Amino acid sequence: MKQTNLSHSIHHHLIRRRTARPQRSVIFCLMLALLLINTALYAASPPIPAAPVIAARAYLIQDVNSKKIIAEKNASQRMEPASLTKLMTAYIVFSELKSGNISIDEKVLISERAWRMQGSRMFIEVNKRVPVEALLKGMIIQSGNDASVALAEHVAGSESTFADLMNNYAQNLGMNDTHYTNATGMPNKDHYTTASDLAKLSVRLIKDFPEYYEWYSIKKYTYNNITQYNRNKLLWRDKNVDGLKTGHTESAGYCLIASAKRDNMRLVSVVLGTNSENARAQESLKLINYGFRFFETRPLYTANETLSTTHVWEGQSDKLPLGLTEEIYITIPRGRYDKLNAEMNIEENITAPVAKGKQLGTVKISLDGEDIMTRPLVALRDIDEGDFVQRMSDKFMRLFE
Repeated sequence: MKQTNLSHSIHHHLIRRRTARPQRSVIFCLMLALLLINTALYAASPPIPAAPVIAARAYLIQDVNSKKIIAEKNASQRMEPASLTKLMTAYIVFSELKSGNISIDEKVLISERAWRMQGSRMFIEVNKRVPVEALLKGMIIQSGNDASVALAEHVAGSESTFADLMNNYAQNLGMNDTHYTNATGMPNKDHYTTASDLAKLSVRLIKDFPEYYEWYSIKKYTYNNITQYNRNKLLWRDKNVDGLKTGHTESAGYCLIASAKRDNMRLVSVVLGTNSENARAQESLKLINYGFRFFETRPLYTANETLSTTHVWEGQSDKLPLGLTEEIYITIPRGRYDKLNAEMNIEENITAPVAKGKQLGTVKISLDGEDIMTRPLVALRDIDEGDFVQRMSDKFMRLFE
């Protein structure tokens, strides 16, 4: 393995490639697209305090881009999701819209079962036809159980079939501790999830459907001459908050998934099982403020960016660009960015053919000597085998390596 140390300074970032042959050493700049603050501001960075005490049965706060979990408690414990269930209902409907199976303006015939749903409602009427967009907004903003069932029936024929679809989606999203029996969140012993799984779903909804995510910030919605307000109190209390969903049943308690963006950092908080509407908002805000105050998220590398170029033997080309298949963000204690170090390890004696995407090394990120992230370093293009003359020439040259 060839080893490359990435030295992060306040002004620049250098890669030093060290091999057994000093004459082949090369130093080059690895651009991270970062704007750094003066070193003096970092010198006296205070230690990061523990997360605040949160009055909830379970909670989690996570950065959306880096997926870093900043704080959590009982995040893997199975609990009732109540109306947080409707995030999955929405995710599936958004997916159906994206795939073209349904359209945003098509009309949905309201069944008697949907019309009779109890709990929160948007007050749709039986046998009327309501556009998909109106039903989505009634479910997202007003938390309408009637709208949720109407959408489930429209997509899958029945709510029970839709619940099977929800479970398939949950498995595909890695929500391994989640099981659904309905589209609304009505209590059922076999209807459960975790704070961790809800965070996974929330992150994917935000990233996969930004055009629909905007609806979660709408504060009120009027349908059938009835205006109802979004139950997410944080939309009024913090200008950085723009979603997501509340939930409540007697057994689940008061729950809230909130998302907030400040500068280029987006957080998702999940709070389950508080004792009041005000408590779920207050405890969520504690987590969000803690995350923004004491942590920062920075982009490190973009997908398909050339981080290094390595030699290839017996190929049509002797130079191969290496990089990452996905962008890397990192969430670290605020003021510690200049303490980051990165190291690349690259295979030696690479011989053509090489397929694009083949792993040929790793990128390892560390903070104060502790490894915090490792990602595969891959070939960014194909290198085909060279002709007979090229192969024989390289075989001869390798005799003297």
